[in-house]
Amino acid sequence: MQLEETFKRVKRASKTLALLSDAQRNDILNAVADAIMYYKERILGANAQDLAKMARENPLYDRLQLTEKRLADIAADMRNVAKLPSPLGHVTKQKTLANGLRLCRVSVPFGVIGMIYEARPNVTFDVFSLCFKSGNACVLKGGKDADSSNREEVALIHEILEKYGVSKDVVALLPATHEATGEMLNAVGYVDLCIPRGGRKLIDFVRDTARIPVIETGAGVVNTYFDKDGDLEMGKAIICNAKTRRVSVCNALDCLIIHRERISSLPALCEKLAEKKVVIYADDEAYKALSGSYPYLEHAGEDSFGTEFMDYKMAIKTVASLDEALDHIDTYGSGHSEAIITANEQTARQFQAHVDAACVYWNAPTSFTDGAQFGLGAEIGISTQKLGPRGPMALEEITTYKWLIEGEGQTRN
Repeated sequence: MQLEETFKRVKRASKTLALLSDAQRNDILNAVADAIMYYKERILGANAQDLAKMARENPLYDRLQLTEKRLADIAADMRNVAKLPSPLGHVTKQKTLANGLRLCRVSVPFGVIGMIYEARPNVTFDVFSLCFKSGNACVLKGGKDADSSNREEVALIHEILEKYGVSKDVVALLPATHEATGEMLNAVGYVDLCIPRGGRKLIDFVRDTARIPVIETGAGVVNTYFDKDGDLEMGKAIICNAKTRRVSVCNALDCLIIHRERISSLPALCEKLAEKKVVIYADDEAYKALSGSYPYLEHAGEDSFGTEFMDYKMAIKTVASLDEALDHIDTYGSGHSEAIITANEQTARQFQAHVDAACVYWNAPTSFTDGAQFGLGAEIGISTQKLGPRGPMALEEITTYKWLIEGEGQTRN
């Protein structure tokens, strides 16, 4: 394993994080946030090198692009993480046994967290802030599309760490190669937890290949159901925001499900989408309702439903009942985020109780599925699995616990 020495250094460095107080961690996070803005031209210059290698029409271009505004948001998120209470040292269970043994369960870091991600240079800073605040070292494996950006960002982090006398090995960036991914997934004894953040292909590969623990995140096939009792103006705003705010992110809307009794409202619901030139793949009923009024209309095919478009594209499915909408979500959803638009509370509660997803919305867009929006400071990913964390993962979700037991010489029979 060619990267074994790197993994060893990170593992050793992870032990030193326990020596830092929460105040010291916060000072360093704020210093990195300041450096992001002070050296923004360095970061944007590296990002420009990455962008020059990608076609603008590529759906991942928006995800790859950094701007001064996005850097300011990243820095703000890092400062927000610094303001949050430490997730470490919390007593989550405590009791005294009949034999006098005193048991205490306390939150601790995982140790070393491995992160595999694609064309998302913002993830580098987000992962560092959350891992560092929670006492974890991190091994980063970014995609080749964002390699220049990631390297400049990690170099900046290293500069601040060294300035504060902290080993730069608490953050390591691996080569942007498939071989490096394979080595991380086999780094037994060095990497305590791996979190892949990307498309379904990446997540499936990591799950099927890893010999270390994995939490699945990211892939989102997102549906929104416009019920027969849905408010038209609310629906227009929610659907447009969920679909077009940022089309390349995992919480973006992929399929609008509409009740047959409201099919006449479909042209109005899609007005704002036409302004953004969203291509709609409509089933027969929806196609008929939109024909002649919607300029970017196509017939839905077999692969239109269950597709994470990550582009200005969306499917529409017409249903005759709530049960039919729920069946569609059961069949094509990915367990990420789902939404219903309705004025009927009973219908909404039934929808929320039935839908098996990490985040289930009523009269709000799925674009809110985000760690920062949930008040978590930032996120390391959005878990779509049920074992362990689910939904946006932040500080608490990247800690584990250990039992501390105290006695006075008791022995077991």
